[in-house]
Amino acid sequence: MAGRQPKKTQPVPVALDGTDLAILAALVEDGRMTNAALAARVGVAESTSAYRVRALRESGVIAGINARLDLGALGHPIHAIIRVRLGSHNRAHVYNLYDKLVDVPGALTVLHVGGDDDFLMHVAVATPGELRDLILEHVTVHPVVRQTETQLVFEVRDGRGVLNR
Repeated sequence: MAGRQPKKTQPVPVALDGTDLAILAALVEDGRMTNAALAARVGVAESTSAYRVRALRESGVIAGINARLDLGALGHPIHAIIRVRLGSHNRAHVYNLYDKLVDVPGALTVLHVGGDDDFLMHVAVATPGELRDLILEHVTVHPVVRQTETQLVFEVRDGRGVLNR
């Protein structure tokens, strides 16, 4: 979404019980699980499972279910984190650049952060040359960008997440 501004208000936390948390944990592990399998795993009726999942979607707790891709198998084995620092922090410039960075071919995640850096980009590319071109043609060309630093990613592992305490 071009020109998308962040919401001004924080979302209201949703009260979740043990059943909701069990449903979420099961779906994080396997988002393709059928409702029947989910209900059996959590120990509730199928109608209860379906109702709870629908409520979790409507409340925004479940934002989506995505496929995890093997980027190496797709020909993009090189991952990097590109640290981007800006020369100006004018709101319009920041959000304009944010929209452009999200749209860069190979961009997996773009984080707008505080601290020394302003953006962190996780990218995947096929070759070192493609990484160089991505930076030169899509990142440093913006006048608001003052500096970039690129770090190669050797390995990626998922963290525990917020449901596994």
